[in-house]
Order: sequence, then structure tokens, then C-alpha cells
Amino acid sequence: MKGLSVVGIGSTTFGKHKTTTIIELAKQAAEKAIFDAGIDREQIGTLYIGNFISGPLNGQEVLAGIIADSLGLGEISATKVEGACASGGIAFRHACMAVASGLTEYSLAIGVEKMAHASGKEVTSALNFAMDKDTDGKAGLTFPSLYGMAWNSHSKKYGTTRSQVSAVVKKNKCAGLKNPLAQMGLNLTENEIFNSRLIASPIRLFDCCPVSDGAAAAIITTNKNAKHATNPISVLASVQTSGTPRISSSNDLASFAATISASNQAFQLAGISRKDISLVELHDCFSIAEIIDIEDLGLIKRGDAGPWTTEGRTNINGDLPINPSGGLISKGHPVGATGVGQIYEVCKQLRGDHPNQVPDAKIGLTHNLGGCGIACAISILANPNA
Repeated sequence: MKGLSVVGIGSTTFGKHKTTTIIELAKQAAEKAIFDAGIDREQIGTLYIGNFISGPLNGQEVLAGIIADSLGLGEISATKVEGACASGGIAFRHACMAVASGLTEYSLAIGVEKMAHASGKEVTSALNFAMDKDTDGKAGLTFPSLYGMAWNSHSKKYGTTRSQVSAVVKKNKCAGLKNPLAQMGLNLTENEIFNSRLIASPIRLFDCCPVSDGAAAAIITTNKNAKHATNPISVLASVQTSGTPRISSSNDLASFAATISASNQAFQLAGISRKDISLVELHDCFSIAEIIDIEDLGLIKRGDAGPWTTEGRTNINGDLPINPSGGLISKGHPVGATGVGQIYEVCKQLRGDHPNQVPDAKIGLTHNLGGCGIACAISILANPNA
């Protein structure tokens, strides 16, 4: 997947968009990306939409064709892809493959979801479609309970403490205060986090990413075409893997095999080492997930992510900035939009114009995980001039 660049990015805010339809959210993000790329929309040859639950929550499918029509893209190939919470990252990878294969000169990836209008019961029911209904579904498992079990397992293995996990929440909530796309930036104390409502022990309210609406978009083209772009960002790798579809078949609740596999493939494809990474936007759907993800990515050895976080080594100015955008904990998690939203955030960092700018950012990694670890999408991006 060499020879590709992101030449245009766009995003809505993540939060509550009461009067904006899911189609309009996608259109807003895409229009910004097209303008940012400085191209005519007629040059776009393929469209990939990352979305998970537009059917049950919005009563609308065939999103790709409708969005293509609303953008005036003509009779192009328009496809919706779904991989639970990893849908956006998968859409980005498909757009990359379309250009790499020579199918088109320019491809548009959009991630979009509209969730905030639905009741908690409706959202929970829809999100549970990401589980195997014949096993985990029948057992009554929910995602907070899954990550509660993962936390307990990680704590038993590595001594991970409430204080270490709270440090993730404090860091990401604080980062969100400066990110205009984030909906829930806050300055929190450890006591406020601990005293927030218990959701699924030991997961508490502030350990959870908020339900959100939002959309993000990216335009991919060849490096040859990117020479004419204002702020191109090189795509070094974009990888997708599959993992266990159910908890009962997991060998280790404190780890996700799909992340390990995808990260190994991504670094091999990119031809770089883990030490070359300047920053990471990863899938902190729950606070403990950030600690597990860092270790699964091989960026910090097992058991060290908690101490690194409390020591400030994963802060914006730390040794390895993790989720300088505020992550899902602060931005929210409009499920299908998250993966492309991560691409947006990393591109802003590598361009050097992010509100939470990481000093001397050269190479960034995005990590988007779906379901119980059934799907993972990882991309590595770089500033071509760094």
C-alpha cells in the first residue's frame, strides 16, 4: 500500500446534532474534505462509508448511494462497510486499496453515525449487535461488562490500579478541553471519577466514552497527485485483521489478538519500528481499553502502561503521546465515524496545526477496534517532509 497520500480531511464536531440527519452529517464532513483537498468532486471515483447502526437507530440503510447522490458524485462505486466500532477505519483502508489498485485516482472515505437521539436502552441494544447473539448475547453480556472483566483480568495479571486507570480519564478529558471537536472535555479529580455512577464494576460513568453523533471524511490519492496538494500526508500502512467473535473463545481477557496481529502487520508494511511513532490515536472506548491497547500495540511492555500514564509519559508532551485529541473518552464515540475521526486528528498533528499539537510530530498511528475484538483497523501516517 505504498505510494498513497491523504490530501483532504474534514470533520463535524462529535456530540449531539439534534436537527441534523445522518446524511447531512456525512455531507458536511465530506464537503470539508473536498474543499481541503482542492479538487473537483468529479475526480472522486469511489466512496466508502463506515457505519454500524444506521438501520436500527435511524431506520435508514443504503447510506452509501444516498450520500453519493447528496454530494453530487454521480454514478460512482459507493459502498457501505461495517465492522462494528472499527467501521470507519475499515472504510479508510478500502479507500486506500481502491487507489492502490488503480481503480481510481481519488477515493473518499466517510465515517458517520447518529446515536444521541435514541434512548439508552435502544443504543445498548443496537451496540450489542456487535456480539455473537447465540453466545455472548444469550449470556446477557454488555460492552461495559466486557471491559469490566478485562480490567479485572489486567489488574490480576499486572497489578493495574484504579488510580492508574483514572489517570487515563483525567488525561483524555483534559485534552478534550482544547479540542473544538470534542464534546466532553473536563478537569476531573480522582475522587470525581471514583464517585461517578457505577456502570459495570469496576467501570464507572467517567470511564465510558459518551454516546455521540458525528462524521469525518478523508480523501486518498496517489503520491504523484499529492504533489499538487497543499498539505499531503503519506499513508505508510493501512491494515485490517479479524479476532475472536465471542468472549468464550478468548484466551486472554486482558488483550485483543486482532490488535496484536494488525500492529505487527502495519509496522512490517510501513517499514518502521515502534520507536519511530510520534503519537497514537487509539480506541479508548473505556478507560481500561487505552492501557490494554498500548500494550497490545507493542509500544510499551506488558504491565507498564498504567505506570506510564500516572507518570505523565503518555501526555501530549510525554515520551509517547496517546490520544492527544482527547480520544473517545472526551470526543465521544459516534461508532462508524470514530476510525476516520482518528485519521483526521493524526493528519492535523502531522500538518502541525492541531490545537493540542504534539511537538515535532512526524509519524502517527491510528487504532480502531470493533466488537469483542472481532475487527481491528490500524493505519500509520507520516509527514512526507519530516
